[in-house]
Formats: sequence, structure tokens, C-alpha cells
Amino acid sequence: MNGEVSLVAGVDEAGRGPLAGPVAAAAVILDPERPILGLADSKRLTPDQRESLDQEIRNQALAFAVEFATVEEIDRINILQASLLAMQRAVENLSITPQRALVDGNRPPRLACAVETVVKGDATVAVISAASILAKVARDREMLMLDSKFPGYGFARHKGYPTRAHLTALRELGPCALHRRSFRPVRELLR
Repeated sequence: MNGEVSLVAGVDEAGRGPLAGPVAAAAVILDPERPILGLADSKRLTPDQRESLDQEIRNQALAFAVEFATVEEIDRINILQASLLAMQRAVENLSITPQRALVDGNRPPRLACAVETVVKGDATVAVISAASILAKVARDREMLMLDSKFPGYGFARHKGYPTRAHLTALRELGPCALHRRSFRPVRELLR
């Protein structure tokens, strides 16, 4: 790498809204010589598009890392702080140290490099879109795997989000170890 190339990491999270499971965050440094077509906010893509782009990002990025904050961390420090912690972990685990990080949202994690927040960056900044996709795919895969460990809740389908089916299962089965006790629907069932 010559000194003229600015190493910018895109950073985003997935899974702030669910009632269950960890929150995921990804950091990505794209290769300017190998642009990836079709990058967009992960929520706007189909699962097949996300899977395909996830593979392409992993194959073509200069560096990437995906990290999680656990349910216990979410309940202990709150979902915002856990999201920032997962972002910090992702950036720290990049194989290349970025000079700057572009972070989706309006709250920056504590990082060793310069940080700029970009509201709706996952829809407007390619490197943040790439991070959004990696985080979403990683979290969805984690929830799919956890579905077999915690049957009956439907985690493979709703990924822990508060769908009608999930809320019904939560009322019928009660919370499991994956449920975030600090989230109101879960907390109210525990009373």
C-alpha cells in the first residue's frame, strides 16, 4: 500500500431491535481497485442478495471482521452500549488498522482511529453498506444455529424480532437463555 491510499473502515451493527440473541457488528475496508456492485442497506436486500454480497465482500475486501456483544452484555450495559462495544471489537479485530472509520448512525464507538458518524450511512455509503450486510448475515446465521438449541421459539424464522409468532411463543414457553431480560416484553413476563 502506498501512502496515498486512505484506509477507511465502514462499521455497522445488526440486531438492536430483537428481543433475543446477541447484537452483531462488522467493520470492512473495501479495496478501491475491486468495487462491489449492488451494495445497499442490508434491510433493503433479499436474503439471497445478502448471502451473495456477503461472500463477495469477504472475497474482495482488504479486511473485514465481525464481532458480537452477548445477551448478558446487552442486559448489563444496555443495547446501545453493547452495539458500540461490538463495533469497537470489530474494528479492533481488522487485520489492517484503518486510518478512519465511518460508522452508521449518530453515536460513535470508542476507536483508536478518527471516527465519523453517518446517519443512514448503510443506505448511502458503500463501505458502511458492506458492513451492514456482513453484520446482518452473521447475526441471521447465529440465530439459525441457536434455533436448534432453543426449539419452539421460531428463531430461524424471525431471528428474535418481536413478531406476533415470537411473542406468542414467549408467552407460552417463557423466556429462554437467549432472551434479553432488559427488554420490556421479556421483563414483563419475568415479573
